[in-house]
Amino acid sequence: MSMEDVVRVRPVRAEDRDAVLALAGRLTEGVAEWRDAQAVVAAARDWLAAFLSAGDAARGAVFVAVAGVEVVGVVSVNTQDHFTGTPEAYVGELAVAAHAVRMGVGRRLVAAAEGWARGQGVRHLTLETAAGNAAARGFYASLGFREEAVRLTRVLDAGEP
Repeated sequence: MSMEDVVRVRPVRAEDRDAVLALAGRLTEGVAEWRDAQAVVAAARDWLAAFLSAGDAARGAVFVAVAGVEVVGVVSVNTQDHFTGTPEAYVGELAVAAHAVRMGVGRRLVAAAEGWARGQGVRHLTLETAAGNAAARGFYASLGFREEAVRLTRVLDAGEP
């Protein structure tokens, strides 16, 4: 029996808090070298912690993948407006424990986010991932995600006029 056979996805619960926040460290893969990887982790932990606090659940949803009693993955999704004004669902974080990668956990979590998005009546599910994260980009492409925009950054030297 594979992990894929024993993993179930469900809405996050208060008792999942520590396990969910521990997965935030997995979000640094492929982060540009000029970015503070720990700031990425802190931002993800802050959003997830806010969701888990009372009253923020209306902003979106968080689902966890559980194998037995262990949380092995998390996905957050909320609604936002595209710059054109069209509502869409946005995956903020998707993280899978290192020992559960390539075992179907990520696919199940994305499916949960898609189901939630359909329930909100939106037609698009969007996300961002690091340009240097080839594994994630390949994973999302395999699920039918297509690149829509490219974000470019130039690091400015403090001494430049």
